Amino acid sequence: MPAVAVAAPRGMLVPVDGAILGIETSCDETAAAVVVEGREVRSSVVSSQVDLHARFGGVVPEVASRAHVELLTPVLAQALVEAGVDGPELAAVAATCGPGLIGSLLVGVSSAKALAMAWGVPFVAVNHLEAHLYASLLEAPDLEPPLVVLLVSGGHTMLVLMEGHGAYRLLGSTVDDAAGEAFDKVARFLGLGYPGGPAIDKVATGSDPEAIRFPRAMIGEGFDFSFSGLKTAVINHVRRHPDAGTADVAASFQAAVVDVLVDKTRRALHATGATAACLGGGVAANSLLRERFAAACSEDGVRPFVPSRAMCTDNAAMVAAAGWWRLRRDGPSPLDTGATAGLRLPVIG
Repeated sequence: MPAVAVAAPRGMLVPVDGAILGIETSCDETAAAVVVEGREVRSSVVSSQVDLHARFGGVVPEVASRAHVELLTPVLAQALVEAGVDGPELAAVAATCGPGLIGSLLVGVSSAKALAMAWGVPFVAVNHLEAHLYASLLEAPDLEPPLVVLLVSGGHTMLVLMEGHGAYRLLGSTVDDAAGEAFDKVARFLGLGYPGGPAIDKVATGSDPEAIRFPRAMIGEGFDFSFSGLKTAVINHVRRHPDAGTADVAASFQAAVVDVLVDKTRRALHATGATAACLGGGVAANSLLRERFAAACSEDGVRPFVPSRAMCTDNAAMVAAAGWWRLRRDGPSPLDTGATAGLRLPVIG
């Protein structure tokens, strides 16, 4: 039988032996994974709904939640079979409880609670943003806090100082559009389709990133981000110059986003004295960002870690890893824990 975690005094870690099943349904990825002791991935299964939502130009919440209901059972079965474990052998079942689309979140949370009760194991509610912070630790287990993490996705853009496990300090975040949201909106305007990030990355390859000097909002000013004005600048430029090459516009836009992200990360590293930096979130799959992020950190004598593209997108392995650390730190989550669409990262200070 797995060792069952119980609540412990603050700061005291409870031993948790065995594997944790993670479930991720916060948006349009239906995922399940089995991870041992927060580090070793035994299985990771992701069923994407990209093709389902592409015709709408973005994620439709009701369509996403219905798809999760249909896909979750076979995804869970595949994850358990690939890991070679049965439900009662698990140490716990962890699921993303927010932030995200409320209907989608409820599918995963409800399923995780039902499985935990049926198998007689603990349930752990996981913050999706915290899970992204642990994605890097799955592929680089020797990374140790303090770390600066640049988390960039469709819904969030933030710089986080990870001072320890469960101890996060928010350095800065977006004041309007997230980077991924800007990519999607610009790609839609340029007629490049959905999702916007990969589409712009592809068309920008080999094009001139200096063809158009788009604004770098708030660069050199604190650690907060703003991308709404950049999106508007792209739209206004194309309307004034209808003959502008789409590839050069995309490359110039992408360069402007990356310049700001890398600049603020470098200054965050200097301000905090952290010796390592990690990328996280869907936009971390962008080719230019990955290249520039790694180069800038290396130039500054800081260890960079850029996760594989599989770990950039939403997945359940990171949920299981974060769940293992939460279980050690806080014990099981109450079964009346709900889903919260606007859940924030728990921070100190």
